[in-house]
Amino acid sequence: MDRLDFFAKAVSDDPAVARARFAYAVELQRAGRLEEAVEQYRAYLELQEDEGNAWQRLGEALAGLGRADDAADAWLAGIDAALKHGHTGMADDIRALVEAL
Repeated sequence: MDRLDFFAKAVSDDPAVARARFAYAVELQRAGRLEEAVEQYRAYLELQEDEGNAWQRLGEALAGLGRADDAADAWLAGIDAALKHGHTGMADDIRALVEAL
């Protein structure tokens, strides 16, 4: 069983496990399955307060789909989350993504 199948099964077995949703989203994004990755990142974010990483990855997936406005919204939320948790470097990295749009 590959990682994608493993995390798909984990989410199927218990959709309320936030870590499984996040890991599945990452694997989907790596596989180029961006629409599905977006769905899983959003599901993760409904279950778990994020410190910025998932918001950044969500924005990257949305940008990859050509959805610049949605990507910017995700990244702005990521900046707020990163700053809330004291991750100023991450906030700066995300801010650079917004500015590059």
